[in-house]
Amino acid sequence: MPIAVRWLLAAALLLAVTPASAQTPAPPVPAAPPVPRAWKTGDEAAAIERRIDDLIARMTLEEKVGQLNLWGRGDEFRMEWVEQGRTGAVMNFVTPSEIVAVQQHAARSRLRIPPIIALDAINGFATYMPQPLGQAATFNPRLVELASYWSAREARAVGINWTFAPMIDMTRDARWGRVMEGAGEDVHLASILAAVRTIGYHRGGLATSAKHYIGYGEAESGRDYNSVWIPVSKLWDYHMPPFQASLAAGVFTVMTSLSAMNGIASTADRHLVADLLKGQLGFRGFVVSDFESVKELIAHGQAADGSDAVRRAFGAGIDMDMMAGLYDAHLARLVRDGAIPEAAVNDSVRRVLRVKMHMGLFEEAPYDPALARRDLGTAEARAASLEVAREAVILLRNERGILPFKPSVRSVAVIGSLATHQADWQYTENAGLPRVISPRLTDALAAILGSRVRVTSAPAFATHCSLAAGDTAGAVATARAADVAVVMLGEDCEQYGEGTSRAHLDLPAHQQALLDAVIATGKPVVVIMHTSRPFVLTRFIDRVAAVIQAFHLGTEGRTAIAEVLTGRTNPSGKLPMTFPRATGQVPIYYDRLPTGRPRIKNFRYETGYLDESMEPLFPFGFGLSFSRFSFDQLALASASVPRSGTVAGSVRLTNAAGPAGQEVVQVYVRQRVGERSRPVRQLKFFQKVAVAAGGTQTVSFSIPVQSLGYHDDAGRYVVEPGTYDIFVGGDSNAALTASITVTE
Repeated sequence: MPIAVRWLLAAALLLAVTPASAQTPAPPVPAAPPVPRAWKTGDEAAAIERRIDDLIARMTLEEKVGQLNLWGRGDEFRMEWVEQGRTGAVMNFVTPSEIVAVQQHAARSRLRIPPIIALDAINGFATYMPQPLGQAATFNPRLVELASYWSAREARAVGINWTFAPMIDMTRDARWGRVMEGAGEDVHLASILAAVRTIGYHRGGLATSAKHYIGYGEAESGRDYNSVWIPVSKLWDYHMPPFQASLAAGVFTVMTSLSAMNGIASTADRHLVADLLKGQLGFRGFVVSDFESVKELIAHGQAADGSDAVRRAFGAGIDMDMMAGLYDAHLARLVRDGAIPEAAVNDSVRRVLRVKMHMGLFEEAPYDPALARRDLGTAEARAASLEVAREAVILLRNERGILPFKPSVRSVAVIGSLATHQADWQYTENAGLPRVISPRLTDALAAILGSRVRVTSAPAFATHCSLAAGDTAGAVATARAADVAVVMLGEDCEQYGEGTSRAHLDLPAHQQALLDAVIATGKPVVVIMHTSRPFVLTRFIDRVAAVIQAFHLGTEGRTAIAEVLTGRTNPSGKLPMTFPRATGQVPIYYDRLPTGRPRIKNFRYETGYLDESMEPLFPFGFGLSFSRFSFDQLALASASVPRSGTVAGSVRLTNAAGPAGQEVVQVYVRQRVGERSRPVRQLKFFQKVAVAAGGTQTVSFSIPVQSLGYHDDAGRYVVEPGTYDIFVGGDSNAALTASITVTE
């Protein structure tokens, strides 16, 4: 394991259990937490391998192939397949009675091999945590681990034991709808969060699947499923570290990408899967295809038919076929025909059985449906949702300190159906399970403000999805009658997630028209952007008093927003992705490479645009507070350090004005001169720090020199001697600087 990855994992493990200074206490731990999932070691692991040997020796070829099939709930699924040994895993079962039936059918099979039961439990089951991108905005690994734990715990309560998470695809393109499942654009932040999310899911009782291996977030033009082109150096420096961090944290499975990288579909890429992941990186779990991606090799032009697709995918190292049904249809025949050696099938079966045994499924008691009603929507889960959401709220603009609301505010108008509805979709929707109702923003505000402030509302749009205009005139009248108008806009329902790429990142026309009409009342306007990705805010940012960015904050998200609006919570969220001024700037990211003609004098023959600034609207790591923080007294422990050493230093953080609050100390590094062009700066350390009103904190940082290197075009890791610049501050424009020399 590279030194940089070991350091990242150590940092993730520490941050997962160590709260930031003066954090809100974690909610109480329930009396009977689930049994964590973890890889066994030593004699226990050796005994498992012997058990696997015995079981494989007793399996027929058809039973072996059955373990490599993943089927899902639907019209084509037959429960008897479980009893016949035709499936090693099932997915999308959320009703307890059905999960019991799956286990009962498995118990009647010849070898009684328990199935893995899977679901996309990404950020919750009944009680929702903020989306992963919102979790990343906390810059608090402890809270990200907490969110993953509760997402797993609730899914476990209905019998799920495997989640298709964490999604750790790196992306710099907000047009891609799946940015909401990841940690944003920075590889250091994403790697730490990949590790703690893996740890959190395991602690909550679920096995994990790191996805999508690899490069899926680099889809050309931001179009989902599109091709990607990634050079070797970028693959290792940018896309691989989060997977290495998740592997080091003990991830059980890896899911391949739906896309093709450099002309080869990931599901058929033997170099990436068999040679690199299983060989060089030593992954001992199993690799699962994405949904029907084995079949999609035909559409990629890499397989002539279903049989050929199986030959290519299995030969690449794909152990389990998700939903295509092609392993079931062709794999046994290909073995009998000599096209695929049975020893290779045995290896894949071993990997599946290894995961099941290390998960403890063979010894686990049958699922008890009573757990669902006991463990869904608990006070502890809701407390966790609120704790994470509080630190995920990002304040982007606050002109003349309009927030928090002043005592002079006697009436607040809440505009927009995103703020006033309670119809959140949940897995419990049609499963006869308890539903968790999200507070309306109006209710949350009224509960905090009390009778002294009148809170009114107007949905403004035709449905809670905000896809079409509704009673605009009524909404404007409601705003005109209030002291302050809070307008919640953005995207919901089927507008985010897989398959929701956008060509335009501006507000939809009907939402912008409503906002323009409310602004025209002359009342102070606070905009809440409820989105799953960065939007372009240029059309209104300078015409409103305040803007809050909320990356789908979960069940208690609107409570957290109400707390920020009223000052009960001092916002501390930071942007995990750069916000563009125009969609034409996308992809945009802070750690770009320098150019021979940088923008200095706005000269025609310098890099930039004719019709827009090249600078972002808001940089990576940006986020305001009700406190005014300042940085000074940056000091390094030494002027030089060997390549085997550590860059150590400290900085003073002062809360110069405002209430007690939290700031994220961010340390960026740039290699000044090297054999190849290096990014203008890269995040290498961050820490969320609580500072009392008027107080100071000296924050120490430590960065292994080995984490400052890069991979060359042959995939070799290089750390060069020379001068490295250090930048410290509260976002990626950090201006406090120092330099250090790295010696041989």
